[in-house]
Amino acid sequence: MTYRNRELANLVVVGVLTALGFASVYIARQEVVSTASLSYAGFFFALYLAAHLVARLTVPYADPYLLPMAALLTAIGLTEIYRLNPTDAFRQGLWIVVALAAFAITLFLLQHDYRRLESYKYLFGLGAIALLILPALPVLGTSVNGARLWVHVGSLQFQPGELAKIFLIVFLAGYLREKREVLAQGRLKDFGPLLLIWGGAMLVLIETNDLGSALLYFGIFLAMLYVATGRALYVALGTGLFVAGAFAVYHMVEHVRERITIWLHPWTDHAVYCAINGKMLPRQDCASY
Repeated sequence: MTYRNRELANLVVVGVLTALGFASVYIARQEVVSTASLSYAGFFFALYLAAHLVARLTVPYADPYLLPMAALLTAIGLTEIYRLNPTDAFRQGLWIVVALAAFAITLFLLQHDYRRLESYKYLFGLGAIALLILPALPVLGTSVNGARLWVHVGSLQFQPGELAKIFLIVFLAGYLREKREVLAQGRLKDFGPLLLIWGGAMLVLIETNDLGSALLYFGIFLAMLYVATGRALYVALGTGLFVAGAFAVYHMVEHVRERITIWLHPWTDHAVYCAINGKMLPRQDCASY
């Protein structure tokens, strides 16, 4: 089976799972199967089928599992949103259209030589840091649930960190490909630009209290470093550094301490202080909710 046929087969499985998910939600609500609910699944599958056709045309030998995995994760999120509010699921569907359109445009633009991005790797790295700084700015940034992730520009509201993830991955891919041999030798000076940009990104993430993304970024960094050098020692040292840093942040940042407490003890039989409204409530009626 060719790569693209394998990708198509996996997408068909994802499409079936998505249809079952939407049907299950609607049955739980109305005790019937609605064609409207299944139309969401059909629309979703059609979008990823179009993305598959673009991949078949532009990158016939690309990895056959990345697009189906992205489709599966998107389907799970869309089903959960549909369970909460069908209107929000429709809005999320519009953003999926935008994302897959960007996916298709990227493939068409880079199908002949994607490595030209490597010439701009440092610009991508600095651009990622600039995007991560935006939510920390007093005028643009907005704090939501204790974390500064959002940027407001007029009626537009978005999380620049989502785009920063792509920028950082492009930078890491270019830099690690260029320096993989010397990095494998462990010369400290060759880690300078890498640690500078990565350290800046981590500091910004801590400043914005978005430590979930910090863990995600650091995990991507360690995985790509291991792929480039083949040295498990780097992964072990990086994991140790992150655990130590997380322990320190836990004791220094109240927001992190509160989130971990909620995760460990989401329910209480007695009332605790609720910082949201200043009242004494069971934790499940306040922050845990």
